[in-house]
Amino acid sequence: MSALELVAIIGVVFLVALAALLAAAETALTRMSSARAEALEEEGRRGAVTLVRLVDDRERVINPVLFVLLACHLATATIVAVGASSRWGWGGAVAAFAITLVVIYVVAEAIPKTLALADPDRAALRLAPLVRVLAALAPLRWVTTGLLALARPVRPDEADVPADVTEEELLAVAGEAAAAASIEVEEQVLIESIITFGDTVVREVMVPRPDMVTVDCGFRIADALEVVILNGFSRVPVTNESIDDVVGVVHAKDLMRAQRDGSEDLKVETIMRRPRFVPETKRIAELMREMQADKFHLAIVIDEYGGTAGLASLEDLIEEVVGEIVDEFDIEKPMIETLPSGRLRVNGRVPISELETELGVEFPDGDWDTVGGLIFNSLGHLPGVGETLETASHRLLVERLQGRRIARVLIEPVADDRAVADMAVIEER
Repeated sequence: MSALELVAIIGVVFLVALAALLAAAETALTRMSSARAEALEEEGRRGAVTLVRLVDDRERVINPVLFVLLACHLATATIVAVGASSRWGWGGAVAAFAITLVVIYVVAEAIPKTLALADPDRAALRLAPLVRVLAALAPLRWVTTGLLALARPVRPDEADVPADVTEEELLAVAGEAAAAASIEVEEQVLIESIITFGDTVVREVMVPRPDMVTVDCGFRIADALEVVILNGFSRVPVTNESIDDVVGVVHAKDLMRAQRDGSEDLKVETIMRRPRFVPETKRIAELMREMQADKFHLAIVIDEYGGTAGLASLEDLIEEVVGEIVDEFDIEKPMIETLPSGRLRVNGRVPISELETELGVEFPDGDWDTVGGLIFNSLGHLPGVGETLETASHRLLVERLQGRRIARVLIEPVADDRAVADMAVIEER
């Protein structure tokens, strides 16, 4: 073996080893999020400071790594091909190519990338100094920057580039953490509620118009106080001619103070406060910030025609994150109740999304938010008690009407062969 061939062998081994390190570095940096890098820095991990800088400038840093990685592969293949052909001819070159392909795939790609995926934190921290050296080489940076400039016309706009972490990925991570017992199930539910909080609109959480309790502006303070005490509310809207004409909001504290001062015969309009109106499509995250900034707890929700659609309180918004809040004076029937027969009894106001989560199925999409809305719009008319709607997976039976509103519904799987008439039997609690 000549000295030149020995140098070639050493060079090939070096190039394959360098390619393996760079492949692991590429995978680790690609998988590493900015939040995770900062968490490693807060933990005081060695090399974390360098890693944070690399991740923050990932686009500029990763290109030199890819360029050198490709150069290592091509250089290895070229050296092996030239050496094999000079010693064994074209047949040896073909055999050497096949062997080189396997070696590069296994040693310089599959194994290092698999190890980096198994422990991206460790790989990123260990290889951060190597990547920093490559990124600091000015000639290499100039070459990669110049080559990328040629591809600029075909690069996507920044607005089209997806975020590092999407909501779906966060939800999946929370689910995996709960499955691995890293966090409690209650913590997972709270995380999911916080993530979906920003996408929820007021229409989905408001108290609908038929359920609103109001007082007329001509009511005596004593009469209005009776309404407040009877319903257990701290604030109620004040109307003029109809519920679509909300002119104020009266507070229980103001009513009690006025009665204590002997003004119980005055009209409510003398102590009512200015109402706040919001559209039903407003996001509840924005509404909560407004409530915090302007110090109000009740907003009147209006529809696109200016009519009253319902009302939203601060408690309604908070319940979207922490769940139902029930005090000592609240007497409420459960919105979703599992009956001894295995069927469900649900309030007509239950959101479709909540029912889908409870049953693990998907109902038809449409311009409705609640179970009652699904039945009403699907049937195309006001149903009677005992009327049913069948979807692909479940049968929904109207158990109770309240005026023109679907108040209660019984739900069972379509596969259940029991007669539909049996569902009309009211099951006692």
